[in-house]
Amino acid sequence: MVAVGTVIWLASELMFFAALFAAYFNLRNHTTAMAAPGEPTMWEWGTSHFMQDWFGIQLPWFSIINTTILVLSSITCQIGVFRAEKGYVSRTGSIFNVGSWGMREWYILTVLMGSVFIGGQAYEYFLLVSEGFVLQTNAYTSAFFLATGFHGLHVLGGLIAFLLMIGRTYVARTFTHEQRVHAIVTSYYWHFVDIVWIILFAVIYLIR
Repeated sequence: MVAVGTVIWLASELMFFAALFAAYFNLRNHTTAMAAPGEPTMWEWGTSHFMQDWFGIQLPWFSIINTTILVLSSITCQIGVFRAEKGYVSRTGSIFNVGSWGMREWYILTVLMGSVFIGGQAYEYFLLVSEGFVLQTNAYTSAFFLATGFHGLHVLGGLIAFLLMIGRTYVARTFTHEQRVHAIVTSYYWHFVDIVWIILFAVIYLIR
């Protein structure tokens, strides 16, 4: 029942982000149609702030690296789920022996990678603000900060859920079925956050 309830709740969250995407594209189409001929559109001006020239190739490299870290954290999370399903809560060998890691170690690694992603987002915000790219500049900046900001809050919520899950394993003497379910549904949420970000990344940083 907890798993089913979590899936239903995530479906409602998906509708929330779908509304953000719809508003984003509607705003984009409207402002593009209103742009003067020969002048850069608001979206062309906005996306230019994300580009870095590495090896002669213009791409949002910083965001690509940050996104890769978040995607990889979904893999470490799922490995933790596999360990939880087998009842392996903590490592059985040296911490340097990754093969002996339990759910706890894989989840801690996931939290660290998610924290790096949040730090990367905060750093990108700092760079954008220093360039005059702030919430109230225009419709594009408002849409950008609204979409990425809400997603960032969801990532923070996921990190808190992981920490609570990990904390329970330290407090409890045995790894119960309830804790196993908690570990699995937490992974549902984290995978959801990752998928939403992949779509956000493609829409904001890649699509022209």
